[in-house]
Amino acid sequence: MKQFLEFIPVALFIGVYFFLNGETVSMGGWFHTFDGIYSATAVLMMSTAACWVIASIIQRGNDRRLMWMTLLIVPLGAATLILRDPVFIQWKPTVFNWGLAVIVLGFLVLGKRTSIERIMGNQITLPRKIWVRMNLVWFANFTIVGAANLYVAFNYDEAFWMLYKLYSGFGFALIAGVLTCVIALPYLKTDALDGDSRPTGGSL
Repeated sequence: MKQFLEFIPVALFIGVYFFLNGETVSMGGWFHTFDGIYSATAVLMMSTAACWVIASIIQRGNDRRLMWMTLLIVPLGAATLILRDPVFIQWKPTVFNWGLAVIVLGFLVLGKRTSIERIMGNQITLPRKIWVRMNLVWFANFTIVGAANLYVAFNYDEAFWMLYKLYSGFGFALIAGVLTCVIALPYLKTDALDGDSRPTGGSL
């Protein structure tokens, strides 16, 4: 459910840009003509904030990831709308992903447990070196996604960046997720075999 809520603002952002650009909607005496990335940015700001509220209500607690996304998107989006310059909203994926990269690296260097272990440690038991490898996968993922976003934003046209944003939000995460499973799977199998081989008590 949470992943679906995070996808909604991106889908609306891209949908408004490609399918409503130039269209005019009216209600009573009010009307609005969609103007490309600017209208899409306004929709992104409102939908992200709405999804944060909905997610927090559903889980009966503040959804921190959507909170930080909202706190990042709203000021960058406002700068794009006020200054009529899309570069601010184009920086959002980079700032967000590099921020996550710093957090992941910080837990790896300074924390007793890596960020991935903090998330998954209650569900599975793995050696320290495996947690570190998995952490490095996600650090690399966030770093690459942030850098690639800037490259695409400043070397390709706006429409291509919009399409790339749709892929980068999920494609890179899928690759990192698969690599995480590949790293952990041999150790999960070993634990399962060890558990099966342990003697169990029984009645005579």
